[in-house]
Amino acid sequence: MRRFRVARLRSFRPSIPSRQALSLWRADVTASLVVFLVAVPLCVGVAVASGVPAELGLVTGIVGGLFTGLLPGSSLQVSGPAAGLTVLVYEAVQEYGLGTLGALVLIAGVLQLAMGALRLGRWFRAISVAVVQGMLAGIGLVLIAGQLYALADAKAPGSGPANLGGLPKLAADTAGSGAALAALAVGAGTIVLLVVWPKWRRAARVVPAPLVAVALSTAVVCVLDLPVARVEVAGLLEVVQPPGGADFLRLTEAGAVAGALGTVLAFTLIASAESLFSAAAVDRLHDGPRTDYDKELMAQGAGNTVCGLLGALPMTAVIVRSAANVQAGARTKASRVLHGVWLLVFAVAFPAALGVVPVAALAGVLVHAGGKLLPVKQWRPLWREHRGEAVVLAATAVAIVATNMFEGVLLGLLMAVAKSAWETSHVHLEIVGLDEPAAPATGDTTAGDATANCGTGAPGPRRPIRVRALGHATFLRLPKLLDQLEALPEDREIELDLSGLRHLDHACAAALGSWEEQRRGPDGTNRQKTPSIAP
Repeated sequence: MRRFRVARLRSFRPSIPSRQALSLWRADVTASLVVFLVAVPLCVGVAVASGVPAELGLVTGIVGGLFTGLLPGSSLQVSGPAAGLTVLVYEAVQEYGLGTLGALVLIAGVLQLAMGALRLGRWFRAISVAVVQGMLAGIGLVLIAGQLYALADAKAPGSGPANLGGLPKLAADTAGSGAALAALAVGAGTIVLLVVWPKWRRAARVVPAPLVAVALSTAVVCVLDLPVARVEVAGLLEVVQPPGGADFLRLTEAGAVAGALGTVLAFTLIASAESLFSAAAVDRLHDGPRTDYDKELMAQGAGNTVCGLLGALPMTAVIVRSAANVQAGARTKASRVLHGVWLLVFAVAFPAALGVVPVAALAGVLVHAGGKLLPVKQWRPLWREHRGEAVVLAATAVAIVATNMFEGVLLGLLMAVAKSAWETSHVHLEIVGLDEPAAPATGDTTAGDATANCGTGAPGPRRPIRVRALGHATFLRLPKLLDQLEALPEDREIELDLSGLRHLDHACAAALGSWEEQRRGPDGTNRQKTPSIAP
């Protein structure tokens, strides 16, 4: 009887973990549907804004779910096409052609794999936050400037400065065109819905704002039959074009190597930084396993390699989809894999659904996304507390708008390094004895001449001025350091103590040695009798 009862108890034990597994599975399925609904308009909108077929955005989202979603690294963040790379992809497609996009993305993916294998993922956390915020702000400004043209069904001139300079003409042309005004109304309505819908929290948890905004805008356009541009549909299999040898050769042509190299490095740097920063942000949203940055970098590299082989858009981990995944209750990586399944089903079974979506609605989604990239709330406290960081942020953003992504980020990194070097190279001189009065006059007290010299002797010699240097003496502080030393009295002896310096570079050492030689002088009046004490 006891044996029978023990057997019955053992038979019921597996039911407990099975219930937990069912609960996890149910949460992941629900979360995957939410992420899918968020991802569809973003994938299509990023592709259209990048100047490529809309289906390529879905391809990247599918790879991010079905392939990258299975790899180790971060368990809950979701990968796909990102608005942060839209401007760079558009410029690359315009310069090299759509066929070479896959080659560029493939090379960037291989570089990410190599960096992950070399365990460089954690070093991306050393990038200045001001540079990252400036990069995102610059991307947001360029994205908004370009998508304002799409809001009115107009074609953007191309570069960031040209887009900004053409806004007055765009406003004049839109005011005189009924079709442009209709498209602008659709785009503006989409932006309003994106802002208002999340305030209705109960409804926003069920249906995400991007889907509601695009769906309602599409319904209005269809019902009123407005004369606005729609998304062009080509078919999933038709747009997948793996890069060939001719595409790689095109990147090696004379005059194209430097630009192609800069584009690849920009893809690699921005995609890696955005993914790893997103992973750090997602880790703060849940209590699950933490991200392994090196493995996550390799996962992103593997995903971009596959996207490159398919000729699709580059991939990053995106905080918008990742946050939606966590907030929807995802527990494991199954949610992001399933979201890729739903994207694949949608792309295969309902491709014609994209053909009714107005371009202005997608432009509204991207204008709203670009606005979120601007650090409006963080700017004022950053300016009050860390003014140098604020300057780096603003300079990076302006440089990206004025030049391009790679050069702007490079300038921001150089400014961050220069700022850090300036702030850490503090040197301070402690000067003792500068205001010391002269010693009392001493007369000659020898016999027979005491009264003659009493009170008529010259002032006694002063003690040397002691100068002690503290801090980090680098070439950045050398002008100020020499100004302070050269302002010391020339008729006094100087004792220079350098033992308090934590760092003395070659430029400062050479300049101080030259100053000592000048102080000694050939006539001996400015001689420094006591040598300096080296650190």
